[in-house]
Amino acid sequence: MEFLIQLLNSIQYGLLLFLLASGLTLVFGIMGVINMAHGSFYMIGAYLAYWLTSKIGNFWLAIPLGLAIVILLGVVIEGVLFRRLYRRDHLQQVLLTFGLILIFEELRSILFGDEVQGVAVPAILNNSIPLTDNLSYPVYRLFISMTCLLIAGAMYWLIQKTRLGMMIRAGSSNRRMVQSLGININRIYSLVFAVGLALAAFAGMIAAPVSSVYPGMGNQILIICFVVVVIGGIGSIKGALVAALMIGMTDTLSKVFLPDFSGFAVYLLMAIILLWRPQGLFKGV
Repeated sequence: MEFLIQLLNSIQYGLLLFLLASGLTLVFGIMGVINMAHGSFYMIGAYLAYWLTSKIGNFWLAIPLGLAIVILLGVVIEGVLFRRLYRRDHLQQVLLTFGLILIFEELRSILFGDEVQGVAVPAILNNSIPLTDNLSYPVYRLFISMTCLLIAGAMYWLIQKTRLGMMIRAGSSNRRMVQSLGININRIYSLVFAVGLALAAFAGMIAAPVSSVYPGMGNQILIICFVVVVIGGIGSIKGALVAALMIGMTDTLSKVFLPDFSGFAVYLLMAIILLWRPQGLFKGV
C-alpha cells in the first residue's frame, strides 16, 4: 500500500509538471522564444492564490480572478517585450527573461515579504480516502490529478481538432506563409503566450495548498520543466505529458526507495533518453 501511495503521488506530481511544461513547450516550440521567466509565473499564481484567498475568503473564486490577472499581464508582456524578440537570437531572449526573473522576485519580496505562506485546502476537498486501516490518500491530490488530465484532454482537442489549433500548428511551421494567407500571426502568438503563462500560474494556484507558497519556488521548478520539454520533444504537448509522468515517477520513487541516487535520477533518465533520441520522444505540436 505504501508503494500505491507513492505511485499516486508521483502521478500527481508528474501531471502538475505537465501543466507547467506544456505552457513552456508551447511558447518555445511555436514562438521560438526561450522564456526563462516561465517558472516565475508558477510563483505568481501561487502568491495570487494566497493573496486573493486571504482577501475574499474563497479559493474557488480566487482562481479565475488570478488567471484573469495573469492573462492580462501575459498579453501586455508579450506585446511590449517579447514581440521584439521573435527574429532575434536566443541569447537576447535569455537575457531579457532572466531580467524578468529578478524583477518578479523583487516585486514579490516588496509586496508579500520573504516569509513562507500557506493556502488552506478547500473544505469540500479537505478529507481523505481510506486505503487500509492505517493509510489514506488526500482527496485534494486526486483533484489535482483529475484537473490536469482534463486540461491535457482539452489542449489536445484544441490543438488537433479546431481551426485555431490548425492556425497555431501552421504558425509554428511557417510564420510568413500564415501571414500571407491573411491570418494575424501576432494575435495568435499573443494568445499562445498568454495561455502558456496561464497554465503555469494555474499550476501554482492548485499546488499552493499542498506545497506552501515561498520565495524562489518558481526558480526551483523551472529546471525540471526544461528537462520535461527536452525529453518530450520541443513543441510537443503529447511529449510533455509522457515526459512529465516519467519524471514524476522517477523523482518521487527514487526519493523514497533510492534516496542516495535521487539527486541525479531525473538527469540520468534525461541522458539515457537523449542518447537514444536526441530530438526527444515526440515531434512538435
